[in-house]
Amino acid sequence: MTTHGDPATRSGAPAVAARTDPPDAAEEPPATTGDDSLPGALSGLREAIGATRYPLALPSANSARHSATALTDQLDDYLLPRLARLDAPLLVVVGGSTGAGKSTLVNSLVKARVSAAGVLRPTTRSPVLVCNPSDAAWFRQGDLLPGLTRTTEPSDDPRALHLVTAPALPAGLAFLDAPDIDSVVDANRALATQLLAAADLWLFVTTAARYADAVPWELLRSARARGAVIAMVLDRVPAEATDEIAAHLTEMLAEQDLGRAPLFVLPETWVDGQGLLPEGVTAPLADWFARLAADVDARAAVVRQTLDGALAALHPAVEDLADAADEQLAAADGLDERVRAAYRGAERTVEQGLQDGRLLRGEVLARWQEFVGTGELFRTLEARIGRLRDRVVAAVTGRPAPAAELRNAIESQLVTLLRGVASEAAESAYTGWKAHPAGAGLLDPALAHPSADLPERAERMVRDWQRGVLELVRVEGGDKRFVARTAAYAVNATGLAVMIAVFASTAFIPTGLELATGAGTTVAAQAVLQAIFGDQAVRTLAAKARTDLLDRVRTLLGAEADRFLSRTADARPAEDAGDGLRRAAGRVELARHRSGLSAADEEGSR
Repeated sequence: MTTHGDPATRSGAPAVAARTDPPDAAEEPPATTGDDSLPGALSGLREAIGATRYPLALPSANSARHSATALTDQLDDYLLPRLARLDAPLLVVVGGSTGAGKSTLVNSLVKARVSAAGVLRPTTRSPVLVCNPSDAAWFRQGDLLPGLTRTTEPSDDPRALHLVTAPALPAGLAFLDAPDIDSVVDANRALATQLLAAADLWLFVTTAARYADAVPWELLRSARARGAVIAMVLDRVPAEATDEIAAHLTEMLAEQDLGRAPLFVLPETWVDGQGLLPEGVTAPLADWFARLAADVDARAAVVRQTLDGALAALHPAVEDLADAADEQLAAADGLDERVRAAYRGAERTVEQGLQDGRLLRGEVLARWQEFVGTGELFRTLEARIGRLRDRVVAAVTGRPAPAAELRNAIESQLVTLLRGVASEAAESAYTGWKAHPAGAGLLDPALAHPSADLPERAERMVRDWQRGVLELVRVEGGDKRFVARTAAYAVNATGLAVMIAVFASTAFIPTGLELATGAGTTVAAQAVLQAIFGDQAVRTLAAKARTDLLDRVRTLLGAEADRFLSRTADARPAEDAGDGLRRAAGRVELARHRSGLSAADEEGSR
């Protein structure tokens, strides 16, 4: 094995752990406590990320959900436990493509067969962590990668972390053999990415045949963006092509701003009976790690650099999450507005129906003219005897009294109108949501139509309104003595007249073409009622009855709109979710600078 290039000159500040000589001593950041501390700020950010959801089907939603999960994992797996123990052993995560020889390399470096190696893929089904026996307690207690179950036996469970000790591995250093980054198993790929985000140092293993593959470079760019310390191993290189391939890989690293990462080249070679590479092949890399393990300051510098890089990368990542949360909220507001607009239109249609006289056509007009034309209105205002007479007539003829028919016609006309506008509003809201990607994901076919019980609720609403009109007449009639003298029957008749007034385009009894027939008796009835109650009193009764009806209609249609609105209410993030994420990220950034972790990076950039 050979080292391509000079690690001392290629590592620099961003890859301080890769130096051949130990780096300068690094001052450990002061410990802080309380909400203003870096751990406190990170815990607050963790809470803010966990509380924000992205359920609406928007282009940014999937990415935001994946990013939120990745950030949460990194906070739990690495940042919080590492900040709690900056002096813990350095964790080197060994990652790479399928068949790159990661497990064989790890076994060779620790001089023991601790990780399964073979031709079957995937070989590493669960991650294997190997450390010196003196460091085992730190990894066994589970602060680092707490979501993985510790085990001392090999396992096929990808969520199990197989802990192995190797006396040949120097104390202060641990290797984690991760699953393949391009594994055919989805769970293995996801776990490999998660483990790499928990590394103090990435040891990336690739081969002469696969070093230009796209997947490794995506992860390498991600590592570069987070400021992680990286070292590269180019494995299985034919002797005759070593210089050419190494030079090409070096150029590729430089193009990706990774030129300071050290590159170790392993030639094609044989393995011994234990499956280990010859010591002469691995010696340069093993010596490099041995020097790193022996130098406390060098390890601290690696930890500080990777830790600060991960912290610095939080702010833009959280800003993206905040933007996605804002988009979720804006989409939910837009969907709500489409629904409210549809049902506001329904309310306006009802209100216009009360103003333009359309509700007086047909059955209602016929029953009103009959009620007035037969003289029943006058008779019922004259004496209680009218009530007894109507009972007798109804019993003999089997036909309801004109007052009852008029009341039923008013109810039927209103219910028909309400069913129509509710149906149009539901269809409009449904169509509006269907045209929006976020709305389409929330729809249920039943929403295209009014609620199944709408007719019953509409009938009950109209009957309640009619009773309310009668109570209004009883309580607020102009001549209380008249109401008391003629009792409930006169109140009923007057109430029907007020209901008709609500349907009119004028203040009281409608006139014009709609009442051309029987207009004389209509005007006469109006004159009688106005004489009894007073013109202003009748106008006031009609206005109050109209307002009451529209309020009830608004409530009825509001319940219909809530079928849609409840879905966005369940899906929408908190109103200040985006700003909350930004504030939490800002507190982390402030605490990062106060902690001193960023000092070395800032010094290197000057």
